[in-house]
Amino acid sequence: MEVQQARAFIAVAEELHFGRAADRLRIAQPPLSRLIKKLEQALRADLFVRSTRHVELTPVGEALIEPARRLITSSEAARRTVQDTISGETGVVEFGFAGASVNESVGELARQVKRRFPRVKLELHSAQFSHLGLARIMDGTLDVVIGRWEFLPAEVTSIVVGVEETLLAVPATHPLATRSSISIQELAEESWIVLPSGFGAALQNRLRSLAMSAGFIPRVAHTAPDSWTLVALVGAEMGCALTLDSVRDNVKVENVVFLPINASNTSMDVQLIWNRTNNNPALRSVLETARRVFQDSDPAGA
Repeated sequence: MEVQQARAFIAVAEELHFGRAADRLRIAQPPLSRLIKKLEQALRADLFVRSTRHVELTPVGEALIEPARRLITSSEAARRTVQDTISGETGVVEFGFAGASVNESVGELARQVKRRFPRVKLELHSAQFSHLGLARIMDGTLDVVIGRWEFLPAEVTSIVVGVEETLLAVPATHPLATRSSISIQELAEESWIVLPSGFGAALQNRLRSLAMSAGFIPRVAHTAPDSWTLVALVGAEMGCALTLDSVRDNVKVENVVFLPINASNTSMDVQLIWNRTNNNPALRSVLETARRVFQDSDPAGA
């Protein structure tokens, strides 16, 4: 039974009159009669008892009402799903983020997406550091990533979701730990702990830039897999690190002091990035929500 036949059958079954059913379906009566006849032929059973005065359902017709209604409902649901997917009202968005330092931004965006687009599902992927997240945006395995980048390829566009301050993390036992602020040049002879490097990795590039301006190349002793480990290594007196105020606020480790840097270039943008060629309709809903949540004025779009 086709959906068109099911609609015709239900109209006649509820009206018990071919003329009224035809008016309800906005078609002429002869085409309606042909639809019902074709359906009866396909099922090899009479659905109605017809006379010049009235129309009645046969037992087979009575039994067919609920299956026909389910078919119509399923068809309408399928149509709505397709329309909602095209419009971005439903779908899945693969969402990457680094970790604790951006948890607040990720959480707020996820809450607002759920509120405004309840049928859009965010699949969250943590530990997507700058270079990894960017690579996955480029290969299409992630739709959007929150992080920090000093440089982005032309294919990638972004909106700013926050601004953070870079800080120097030193062991509490360090001779300079009691200072209210510190120059990075004063740590030129220290061992450094860094996060994984790669194209556009903001913290690593910023450390390199600050150090070069101060006349030295950082001596990297350890590469930490994440910000929590980086701070833990500082607390274990394995070296110093460049980090962020969001890490200070979200990662609690003993024996670590966070110091402001005596320099002019200490702020860093937190960005939400995506590939401008990404054609996932649900991504548009996430980006629309992000612009509302973070009130970004950047006109760049998908």
